[in-house]
Order: sequence, then structure tokens, then C-alpha cells
Amino acid sequence: MKIEGPFEAEALRILREIPGLTVIAEPGGADRAIDAILRFADNRAPVAVEFKRDANPATAWQLVHYAQARPDLPLLLIAGKTTAEAREILQDHGIAVIDGLGNAHIELPGLLFHLEGQRRPQRTGATTPPTRLRGKAGVVAQALLLHPERAWQVKNLAEKAQVSTALTHRVLTRLEGEVIVTAEGTGPNRVRRLTNPTALLDLWAEENVERPTRTLGHLLAQTPQELIRELGGNLGRSGGDYALTGAAAGSLVAPFITAVPVVEVWVAATAAPEDLYEAAKADSVTDGQNVVFLQAKDDTPLAFRELARDLWVANRFRLYADLRRDPRRGREQADHLRREVIGF
Repeated sequence: MKIEGPFEAEALRILREIPGLTVIAEPGGADRAIDAILRFADNRAPVAVEFKRDANPATAWQLVHYAQARPDLPLLLIAGKTTAEAREILQDHGIAVIDGLGNAHIELPGLLFHLEGQRRPQRTGATTPPTRLRGKAGVVAQALLLHPERAWQVKNLAEKAQVSTALTHRVLTRLEGEVIVTAEGTGPNRVRRLTNPTALLDLWAEENVERPTRTLGHLLAQTPQELIRELGGNLGRSGGDYALTGAAAGSLVAPFITAVPVVEVWVAATAAPEDLYEAAKADSVTDGQNVVFLQAKDDTPLAFRELARDLWVANRFRLYADLRRDPRRGREQADHLRREVIGF
């Protein structure tokens, strides 16, 4: 396969490192809307090209909207690096991508070109990294998602998320740069509005990587639903904070045809294992567990928890992110939750 066009130096470097792709650094055509031409077999396919140094889910959704405005011309993204979620969004919407990590996916009539990257991202200079949407910064993102129509002042959003105004400002600045949030007004009347909740959810779900401490337990119950009710009821009566998550919470919020062999529950970060067993009326086990207590470094997984059938469950966005990481058909249930409950 060949690609020809007036590429910049960095784009050329990325393209030339892709096996099976021949690059011709010449104008792609007289039409200014055509940035490059792909040649394969006896076919010739004009494409529009976008170059980005980095592409995350927010970037991907920007490109989706751009491509939808120009349905007559395929779009190719050339990027220094892309995230897995960004590549999935682009692929689902028919946008070709080639990146500096060695990933490539181009799908056109008569052509399917796909490579899985093996290279690591290159370290760049000492620039200030963007505020990643994890931990307390992720709570700010969840507050925005829970109230997508609201106009926020920094102070009000910080109070809602129970974080500092400085962190809230950094998160909003990053989201403005990602074209997910827009600003209106000046001075004390300045407010921010969420304009792309879909992109924010995908970005937060990708960046909010939890590595919780897992404490295993076993609670006698005849059915999965009895187990869920007993566990939630016992924890609630003990007075401790908890939030059911995973398939168990999904079965309460958006029932889906899947087994619930283990009930996962977020609990307070400072709770001792023996206190958890006592509160849940569960036994300590090393295998054969049907209950897993999850503890993060702080209590952010409990933020904005919601009641479902008189039991506390993780808020719908936290639940969505947790389900996505469940290897037992979790992605299917996450997609079901997004369609039926979240709606974007």
C-alpha cells in the first residue's frame, strides 16, 4: 500500500515506520480538501488527514464530529501516540488511524490494513503533564457527568466534588483544552458548561485506573440476589459506608443476563479487614469467595453513591467504569448500562 501527500516531518517519520506502507512525500491532489491519496492494488482513495501529537477519547470524539460533517471524504488520523479507547472509538466510526507506537487501522472498500503497535511512547521534554482524571480529579469529572446541563462556577463545582478549587480549576482547564467544556462570562460570573458528556465519560473511564486492595470473604446465601441483599443489609446496619459495584450492582440498576458469582463492594479506605467481616457477617477465606471488599487509597469510589432497591450502589458512571474492567462479560453489561441508564 502507498500513501502520497505533502506531509510534515513528524507525520512522515510516523508513516515511514509502518511496515508495508510506502510513503511518497508529494501533493495528494489539486483539490484542497484532499490531503493525501491511498493507493492499493489498482485502487486510488483520496483522504483527509489530521495530525495530532496525542489522541485520547476526547480527541477521537472531536474527529468523529469533524468526519460526520464531511461524509464524502474518508478521514485519516496520524498521531504521535493514541490510547486504546481512542483507537476503538475511531475504528467504530470508520476513521483510519496510524500512530507512532506502530498501531494502524485503515478500512476502505477493498482494503483492510491493521497492525498492533509494539513500541513504547517516547519520553518528551519536561513539560507539565495534563491533570489526569483519576482520584479526586475524577470526582470532579463525575460531578459534571451527573449534572450535564448545569452551568458551574469553579467554587460550586469544588464544593460539589468536595475537592480544592485549585484542583477543580486544573481539571476544567484541561477539559476546555479537550473541547469537552466551554467557558462563558468573565470574572466572578464566569461559568463552565459540559458540552460533550460522551467524550468526558470515555476519557474518565480510560484514565481512572484503580488498583484496589481486595479482601476476600464468604457469606452464606442460597441465591445471588439473596447474597446481594444480605451483604448490603448487613453493611448498612453496621453504619459503615459501602457501595455495591460490578455485576451485583448492575443487576439492581440495569438487569442483564449474566451470572453474579461474586459480589464486589467498595468500602471505606480505612476499614480493617476484621471490621469488614464483622459488619458483613462474612467469613475470611483465601479461595472460594463470593464477596470481595474493595478499598482504594481514599474514599473517592464512594462519591455520589446512589440507592437502588434500598441498597447503596456506586454511582452509574463509577459502575460503568468498574464493569468495563470485569473480564466476566463486564464490557457487555457496561454497554447495556450505558444504553439503558446513562443514555450517552
